[in-house]
Amino acid sequence: MKPRILVVEDEEKLRRVIELQLMSAGFEVDQAGTAESALPRIDRADLILTDLRLPGMSGLEMLGLIQKQNTHAPVIVMTAFSSIETAVEAMKAGAIDFLPKPFSLDHLMNVVNKALEMRNLRDENRQLKEQLGRRYEFDNIIGRSPQMQDIFATILRVAPSRATVLLAGESGVGKDLIARAIHFHSPRAGKQMVKINCTSIPENLMESELFGYEKGAFTGAQTSKPGKFEQADGGTVFLDEIGDVPAVIQVKLLRVLQEREFERLGSNKTQHIDVRVIAATNQDLRRALEQGTFREDLYYRLNVVPMEIPPLRARKVDIPYLSRHFVAILAPESGTKVTSITEAAIDKLMQYDWPGNVRELENVIERSLVMAPGDKLDAADIRLDMTLRPRQVTGDFSLPSGMSLDQYEQEIIKEALKKADGNKSQAARLLGLSRNALRYRLTQMGIEA
Repeated sequence: MKPRILVVEDEEKLRRVIELQLMSAGFEVDQAGTAESALPRIDRADLILTDLRLPGMSGLEMLGLIQKQNTHAPVIVMTAFSSIETAVEAMKAGAIDFLPKPFSLDHLMNVVNKALEMRNLRDENRQLKEQLGRRYEFDNIIGRSPQMQDIFATILRVAPSRATVLLAGESGVGKDLIARAIHFHSPRAGKQMVKINCTSIPENLMESELFGYEKGAFTGAQTSKPGKFEQADGGTVFLDEIGDVPAVIQVKLLRVLQEREFERLGSNKTQHIDVRVIAATNQDLRRALEQGTFREDLYYRLNVVPMEIPPLRARKVDIPYLSRHFVAILAPESGTKVTSITEAAIDKLMQYDWPGNVRELENVIERSLVMAPGDKLDAADIRLDMTLRPRQVTGDFSLPSGMSLDQYEQEIIKEALKKADGNKSQAARLLGLSRNALRYRLTQMGIEA
């Protein structure tokens, strides 16, 4: 059956143009000039395209009613450039995308097709889980827990599309592996997947690294150089630790996601690219939105398909299978006689909290294999790094004599900078902060420059 689209627009000429365009593309179209007349037709719509400013009930109010009805139809909102903030509010309320007026018919079709694609992803996800049955391993990602079964299903469902994916989870949960699985199960598998660690690139070099530069763009630019996005043309860009991207680069990333275009540093020539973007973060980006360090519009462009990767302590049922997997692949490389792991060793691993997640488990297994004397890895051979456990805060904690809390914080920051030889990104990691959070504190201290 042809998808049916409901167009809600009070401007009759625009409504008719949209209707004709959608019909020529093979869609069934219902149309209404007000939210009140549109509401009875919502149940049979596969997609709803609505203006925000309508006579009577507004498009935002209608969106609230649609969410209460729990309809499966995604909603795209249309709005003038002057009302972009309202469009962001609409996306918070459940809209899947927005079209800033005026828009081209090509842009309209791109947004509509993407929204319908996402609807299919969502509707078919449950069927895919049933087809998967009891699948426990996916491209070296191990898991029998219900959480990992959901991850496997989502990977298979989202991989064939070009939808942007936002991976969230603590360090060490395997976001890199999941990003690679999405890429290598996609039609882009024959092209490059370019990983960009946003934390490791100095802020003053990030624009040229991502988007390239022309000869003479800055001192030392002897030749032109393509950026990471150009290198990934036709493939996938993996933006690791997206929460550490500076505000000026966030604007440029938003343009790449919306328009698929950019300019090299020092050039006025617009480059057009075809890339699929996967982003990852171990930060709470919603908190970053509240603090004003991350753009709302970029967040909603990235958060098309969100995937929350659970920490290992939340899926301990997977520890036995992960442990046996790591013994099998690491033992031949370590020169040990070990061929298996005992139940007692697994029980010991199950008792640990794993602050470093799967990466820490792999490191513990490797370290234990090297030190194990026998052909089985037993409980006594397991070398846990207990220093990684959270310190217990006692009730008698006090500040150093004669020092305020602000002064103590500044001393800790200065010490971290000293250990990092002035590298702010490395100092931020030592302190458990984002680079933006550290920059804010340094500015408050008057030493940012």
